[in-house]
Amino acid sequence: MQVTSATLLERLRDPRDSGAWERLVELYAPLIRVWAERLNVRGADADDLVQEVMAVVVRRFPEFVHPEKPGAFRGWLRAIAANCARTVWKGRKVQPTAPGGSDFGTYIARLKDPTDDLARAWEREHDLHITRKLLERIKPDFEARTWELFGRFVLDGLSAEEVAAEVGVTANAVYIAKSRVLARLREEAGGLLG
Repeated sequence: MQVTSATLLERLRDPRDSGAWERLVELYAPLIRVWAERLNVRGADADDLVQEVMAVVVRRFPEFVHPEKPGAFRGWLRAIAANCARTVWKGRKVQPTAPGGSDFGTYIARLKDPTDDLARAWEREHDLHITRKLLERIKPDFEARTWELFGRFVLDGLSAEEVAAEVGVTANAVYIAKSRVLARLREEAGGLLG
């Protein structure tokens, strides 16, 4: 079994644990890049912004104290990403544009406000991205049949009875597969998702 995310957050306390830091970058760099590209920050400028966000996370992680509240890490990361974007914008290293033609400064302020719809949308996107990445990561931990039952039931949205009839098992077997995969996903996602 692979190292869980709860353990990942603990492992990140050791700046010498390169495996933990590589895993963090693997999970989060693509999400931050998509967000940068949504602001029309492209190419090398987007790479620079992603690198700056990750550098701040590395520097400031010792200050992060997980309050055991859902979404704490994601909110902390969102604030860092918004601050880095603002710094880049103010330094005029790049000229990002806010979606919908709004003022970039207002856009960033909205992103930093956890009660704003824009921040909530970022959090939903975060959770979806991280969930997909974690599902990819845990898939090898399961037999093909278990993963098929879970996928058809949870990801494809079929009823347990439909999946059972399609695959030739009982509905209870479908519920057990779902339970096993979701338990492993919760373990892997510990501290990263709301």
